[in-house]
Amino acid sequence: MAAATIKRGASSESDEYLAVAELYAKLQQNDIALTVFFCSPNYHHERLADAIKKHFGTAPVIGCTTAGEITPKGYQEGSITGFSLGDAEFKVVTNLFDNLQNFNVPASPEAVKSLQRLLSEKAVISAENTFGFLLVDGSSVREESVINGLYSGMGDIPIFGGSAGDGLNFGPTYLYYEGAFHTDCAILALIHTQRPFQVFKTQHFVQASQKMVVTEAIPEKRIVLEINAEPAGKEYARIVGLGDIKLTPMTFAAYPVLLNVAGAPYIRSIQQVNPDASLTFYCAIDEGIVLTVAKGEDIKANLLQQLDALEKSIGEPQLIISCDCILRRLELIDKNLLDEVGTILAAHNAIGFSTYGEQYQAMHINQTLTGVAIA
Repeated sequence: MAAATIKRGASSESDEYLAVAELYAKLQQNDIALTVFFCSPNYHHERLADAIKKHFGTAPVIGCTTAGEITPKGYQEGSITGFSLGDAEFKVVTNLFDNLQNFNVPASPEAVKSLQRLLSEKAVISAENTFGFLLVDGSSVREESVINGLYSGMGDIPIFGGSAGDGLNFGPTYLYYEGAFHTDCAILALIHTQRPFQVFKTQHFVQASQKMVVTEAIPEKRIVLEINAEPAGKEYARIVGLGDIKLTPMTFAAYPVLLNVAGAPYIRSIQQVNPDASLTFYCAIDEGIVLTVAKGEDIKANLLQQLDALEKSIGEPQLIISCDCILRRLELIDKNLLDEVGTILAAHNAIGFSTYGEQYQAMHINQTLTGVAIA
């Protein structure tokens, strides 16, 4: 039997060269099919890219900046974490989609089909042995177009992903591909394996009774100007019962809203309140839509239930690639659960990052944990 072909690691070194050297030592194996890393935005991008090229050479490496990292030790900040997949059990192809501001949705399904044909030269692929993993520039405001276009070309093959982050700064976010960091882009990896796996998403919010109507918005910027014909921030605060309390990212983590799509509730999380009392969202928003206040349930219990279901379905995970919304992390901090839940994730071999949004099948969503568990 071949040696273990999944390796996980992390480094908290602040120096880019020391951090990558430590990560490389933990992830190195013969014939790597793909290495994926998630790094703090505090690292200097050019120095980090140079260090990665120095250690990993021409081996395929992709990665992104984060709003926090999920490591073998749980949740961390200011670190770099990642995993490598060996070619003995994994066949991988990747593609960079750049210039997302002019992303060609009609042409993207054929681009996916072309990538599938490339993977088919290495293995016989199907929905049972192949999945798609997507990384997107979290500041591009183009996730909906990207995931809708790519999903159309996937056929039955499942896909999930996450939007790169910039901590709580909400500035530019970066993706790494072929030796350099890029913006305004997305990376799609198609991964084939005979190991059992399951793509999943979980959320711990249900629908409450209070409703609100978006009466004025700037959809292309995901900005809501008015709710119920009142300034959006003030009316949102009134409906959720916050009164004159200052709206913060922690507030939005506790009080997201839901949008019903084909009878299923999807969270539409708020990123920030603007000086004019408008609200910027993490997801697509439009005038006339009806939003419902979300009611939070036990986030830890929900996660344990999901992990138990995964283990019953495929066996003990050797890796869970995890795209976990930044607002979930903020809620855990607020409830003093970050270390406890981080320990749970570490015990289930999770590696990933806190995101500016998640993708699952055709949807760009918020305040969820999406991922794939590989047994």
